[in-house]
Amino acid sequence: MSSNTTDWRHSPEPAAESPEAIAAVDALFATIGLEHGRRATLVGTWAGGERIRRPRTSPPVASTRPKAKKTRRAPGIIRPPGWEALPWLHAGFSTREGGATTAYGNPGDLNLGWNTADPAETVAANRKRFLEAVAGPRSAKSSGQLVAVRQFHSNLIRIIGPDTSPLATPEGKPVLRGDGLITAEPDRLLAILTADCVPVLVADTRRRVVAAFHAGWRGTLARIVQRGIGTMRLQFGSRPKDLIAAIGPGIGPCCYSVGEEIRFDFESQFAYAPSLFTEVYDADPVKDKYPLLFLTARAPGHSNIGPQIHLDLIEANRRQLLDAGLSASKISVVGECTACTRLPNGQRRYFSHRDEHGYTGRMLSVIGTAAP
Repeated sequence: MSSNTTDWRHSPEPAAESPEAIAAVDALFATIGLEHGRRATLVGTWAGGERIRRPRTSPPVASTRPKAKKTRRAPGIIRPPGWEALPWLHAGFSTREGGATTAYGNPGDLNLGWNTADPAETVAANRKRFLEAVAGPRSAKSSGQLVAVRQFHSNLIRIIGPDTSPLATPEGKPVLRGDGLITAEPDRLLAILTADCVPVLVADTRRRVVAAFHAGWRGTLARIVQRGIGTMRLQFGSRPKDLIAAIGPGIGPCCYSVGEEIRFDFESQFAYAPSLFTEVYDADPVKDKYPLLFLTARAPGHSNIGPQIHLDLIEANRRQLLDAGLSASKISVVGECTACTRLPNGQRRYFSHRDEHGYTGRMLSVIGTAAP
């Protein structure tokens, strides 16, 4: 080999990250039919304060596919059957579907309660959507349209007249305390918040008086629904034959266990109380097969623990409506058990204070009349 001929094997090697080194590798790849990638690639170190970039061979092609629009489900509403024949009457029970709440594990929950872990602006947006779905867009814009109370499990009933004020704070939170509402004023939506307790809506189809009651076991024991019907008769001249009622979602007898003292209290107040309670024994195959593993100190040494006592709160309020003079055909039980009802996808359909151990949202039950 001539002395003036340069042998590439003994020539100085260019820097590993220099453009010359990259070009040499590209040339080597080209001899076997390979080509360097065409994406923009950092190929150099800082030179004059800027990186050296390999330019693209062609500009990127913009996607012409339209962006998918985000759609939100309509608010979940249960409407009393047959009430749609009265165009002046607005009523409905919410579920937990079709909102913007994410605080309780299910994105898209419709939480309508203020005193929860949900941000106030989310609750306000959920309420606006729900009221528009129940009574139209005007209902969400009307000042003072929604009337609620600060509930405390009583039989206190508030009559809302044209001069009743204040009804709410500037944020929309209720001012009055109570567990029942009655009004003859049009363009007012009476609202009850629940998450297991039983909501009861009543309407006088002749005088256009409406009422909403929050009936937990304490309110039911205090006869809030029966007392409310009596108030409608006394204050507005309502007749039981003109009244229609709907009982919404509440915890059912399948899931509502109570103490012996509550059964005693009901039996002291209502002759039909024994029919409201059932005794439920939990089936445990392990205990059935190996009873000696579960011996107790009770005589005779292996006695079974007593049954759970379950209360049918929905039936208790239906009986109060009957005792108040309503016909059975005018009473609709339109709700399901808030604790155990599930959607086809397995998610809960309702908020349940008991089944979710207190960390949950609230549903609204609303009723009102439209202006003539």
